[in-house]
Amino acid sequence: MPLRLEIRKILSSRSDRVKSVEIHPTEPWVLTALYNGNVFIWDYDQSTMIKSFEICPLPVRCAKFIARKQFFISASDDMMLRVYNYNTMEKVSAWEAHTDYIRYLEIHPSLPYVLSCSDDMSIKLWDWEKDWDCTQVFEGHVHYVMMVKVNPKDSNSFASASLDRTIKVWGLSSNTPHFTLEGHDRGVNCLDYYPGGDRPYLLSGADDKSVKIWDYQTKSCVQTLMGHHNNVSAVIFHPCLPIIVSSSEDGTVRMWHSTTYRAETTLNYSMERSWTLAASANSNKVAVGYDEGTVVLKLGNENPVASLDPHTGKVVWTVNNDVQTASLKGVVGENGSLDGEKLPIQPKDLGSTEIFPQSLKHNCNGRFLVVCGDGEYVVYTSQALRNKAFGSALDFVWSSVGTGDYAVRESISRVKTFSNFKEGHTLRPPLAASEGLFGGACLGVKGSDAIVFFDWDEGIMVRKIDVSPKEVFWSESGDLVLLACEDSYFVLRYDAAAVSSALQKGAVDSEEGIEEAFDLIGEIAGKVGTGQWVGDCFLYTNEQSRLNYYIGGEVMTLCHLDHPMYMLRYLPKEDRVYLMDKAKGIYSYKVLQSYLQYQTAVVRKDFELANQLLPSIPASEYTAVARFLESQGFKEEALAVSTDPDHKFDLACDIGNLAMARELLDEMPKEEYEFLDSQNKWKRLGDLALSECDLALVEKCALNSGDLGGLLLLHSSTGNARGMAELAEKALKNGKTNVAFLSLFMLGKVEDCLDVLVSAGRVPEAAFMARTYMPSEIPRLVALWKEDLKSVSENAAKALASPISEPNLFPDLDTAYKVEEVFKSKRGQVIPASSWPLAKGDLDLNLIELVKASGRMVAASPPTVEQLVEDVAQQISKVEISPSLLSQDEATEERKNEIFQREVEVSIEKTDSFVDVNEFYVSESVEKIAEKAPQIEEKRLPSRSPPKAAFAGQEGDKKAKARALLKMKVEEAKKAAEAAAQAKILEQRVENADSESEESDEKFDDDW
Repeated sequence: MPLRLEIRKILSSRSDRVKSVEIHPTEPWVLTALYNGNVFIWDYDQSTMIKSFEICPLPVRCAKFIARKQFFISASDDMMLRVYNYNTMEKVSAWEAHTDYIRYLEIHPSLPYVLSCSDDMSIKLWDWEKDWDCTQVFEGHVHYVMMVKVNPKDSNSFASASLDRTIKVWGLSSNTPHFTLEGHDRGVNCLDYYPGGDRPYLLSGADDKSVKIWDYQTKSCVQTLMGHHNNVSAVIFHPCLPIIVSSSEDGTVRMWHSTTYRAETTLNYSMERSWTLAASANSNKVAVGYDEGTVVLKLGNENPVASLDPHTGKVVWTVNNDVQTASLKGVVGENGSLDGEKLPIQPKDLGSTEIFPQSLKHNCNGRFLVVCGDGEYVVYTSQALRNKAFGSALDFVWSSVGTGDYAVRESISRVKTFSNFKEGHTLRPPLAASEGLFGGACLGVKGSDAIVFFDWDEGIMVRKIDVSPKEVFWSESGDLVLLACEDSYFVLRYDAAAVSSALQKGAVDSEEGIEEAFDLIGEIAGKVGTGQWVGDCFLYTNEQSRLNYYIGGEVMTLCHLDHPMYMLRYLPKEDRVYLMDKAKGIYSYKVLQSYLQYQTAVVRKDFELANQLLPSIPASEYTAVARFLESQGFKEEALAVSTDPDHKFDLACDIGNLAMARELLDEMPKEEYEFLDSQNKWKRLGDLALSECDLALVEKCALNSGDLGGLLLLHSSTGNARGMAELAEKALKNGKTNVAFLSLFMLGKVEDCLDVLVSAGRVPEAAFMARTYMPSEIPRLVALWKEDLKSVSENAAKALASPISEPNLFPDLDTAYKVEEVFKSKRGQVIPASSWPLAKGDLDLNLIELVKASGRMVAASPPTVEQLVEDVAQQISKVEISPSLLSQDEATEERKNEIFQREVEVSIEKTDSFVDVNEFYVSESVEKIAEKAPQIEEKRLPSRSPPKAAFAGQEGDKKAKARALLKMKVEEAKKAAEAAAQAKILEQRVENADSESEESDEKFDDDW
């Protein structure tokens, strides 16, 4: 259609018959009144119902927002008006307003008034500041009054439509009409005022299937629009677009041009009869109510029609057909406006255009301004709005060079270029249909699935690219171009030299163009709304209402916009980017040109220029500079530039600079150590220190971060008993009983482990642990367990057994007591880690069985001296020194001594006779073994391999060491044998004197 309005359905909801719709002025809401007595509020952005109100069992014919009070008011067939707060959903007021059905409600735009009209042929005025008192009644119609509307240009007057076929115009201060408009053949259902100030028009729709436009000053009918096939139920002038919208009981919605009155389009969504229409005052949305639901439409593009000239700093925009301008130079500085504040500009009227503007654009040097719309274009001088050129065009674009160079798309198959306002080439793109036109360094023609770029001068195809962008953005230098598609955008580099060379040689493919013309730099997911290149940085707004910029493959966010805005342009002299919203409000944000130039230099790897530009950037922006350097992989440079301690710490950790990271954390106040962020930093530094094996720093980090689990791992791995004891104390203080328990258990402090379990309320676990590790604590813990269990079950508490009352249920408990005493006497001894290969077998020993077996051995009859001596002699005869030891010339003396001693020691310890000597006592045996041992050892020295000269002279010393070692072992055996003999004596005393039994057992345990 000539207006080229893309009509998109953004909400379609099914419901009962909809008698009224209303769009909220600020929220994305549509209010619907239903014939079944309900009122719904829909969010058309999310396509969801957000509020539902059950008004009454009868139809609700009208509902309107009172946005100033957060109210809505409804009129229903019980003749009642009801007011609700749509935020709290509470009923504010309700009263009987008329004596018959209420047809329509109108909210006064500035005064606290509501107008209602009814089938009782009256119109009433209600004042909510006077507790909804009826302050005026207007009578004069002789049939149902179907609708009332307040004049937007004169809020003291309003018009009414009635089934008596008339339209009456009233004043708020008089209960008699000013005048009456007659012309419809049947009853008038609806009416609306023209929202602009240039035409005193009134719109009406009637049961005669016609729509009429009236001049209420001359009281004449200007135009009659025919096309509906049934009663016209609603009509509106759209407040933002030059269209008239009408709906009918024939199920269609028709749109007409409000100036030429030509029919633009007809919509039919197959939802039966259409009853009501509503338009948004500050957007291009229209709501339609049907028999079967509600539809919300978006008409065309909501981007403001505006252009900012970077040379003069003047912005030009349109309000309907009027053109206005304002200068932005120095506005921010003069008024002290902050980022994101609406600028207090003073608009000036430039004039008006003959066509409805749908696009507005300055040329490359700002001297000319083009307005395009209604299938035509007009080029004006930018200062005085004087015509320079005009013609037919679906699209119009300027060239990036040349004052009067431009191109127009006349049809889907023909594009024309103009040079200095004179027609140049006619292009026929290799596309099924041309759907759009883009200017810049090359002329772009968009098809359904591809875009074709042409050379401005020759009109020759440069390159065909298989994407269909919504917008194309060229940099000022012409070497970068961004193709903004539906869900992503592509950044390409344009090689003008390669294109020029190929054009001179004629090396242009007729299907694809010049292959070397473009190189893909990157593809970024996301939508681009409006944007502009600044050097190698691309500033743009996106669908999430953010002001972003792209550079070097990275996307940075400059700020979040509090509502949708559209970029006008970046002014380097002001260091600010200017944006405009739908309501034509202008806003600005500071973006340093030096910062953008610095980033451009870094991306181009021109570090010399970057270093020259860095001092011109304010120190407050250094952290942002550092983050950009980090994103480009220059972390060491970012660390040198950054002023944010948190960012510096992250960078120091990333590059492994432990000293810098530790210094930054040491500068932190200690009272901040308890904060989660600080603890996470210490943990991160600790992990880095652990990878560098700096255990002292690891311990400090764990202490400062409160990482008790990490300390447990560290101290247990390094065998730090002191640290484990301190950790247990710290864990108990902080309530970390699991860490405290493990620390105490590793230290062998079983009593403290039991206390930890008891203090944590884990008495049953403490009792079971005592049964295994500390049987002497069983009676105390069972008693505590019983007391704790009584509160749950008395019988269960009585069922618990104790060694005091039921000793028969605890077998081998006396033996366990003896093992416990041995454990207590030995747990202070430190076993070196080097003993693990020999000591690991002890973990599988059954101590109870060993003690019981040793008791049985003591009672056995001892062998004779001769048997012992012979047995020891046989076992010691197995001790041999490896002949290979004596053949090692290179072996050091210390190493040979160590090997010799270890082999003899291990061999003797493995002999059964040595064990026997420890377990039996015969006074003569020790002396005889001591006498015989050197002889036996001397006999068993190796003789198969004669020692070499380097080691042979020391053979006697080796024998002497072997004899001394064996004597030492025998002495140890003697002491052990004496202890065993004492055990035997004590055992005999137990058997002979019961009164001495307990004392003998204790002596036995101590000596054993």
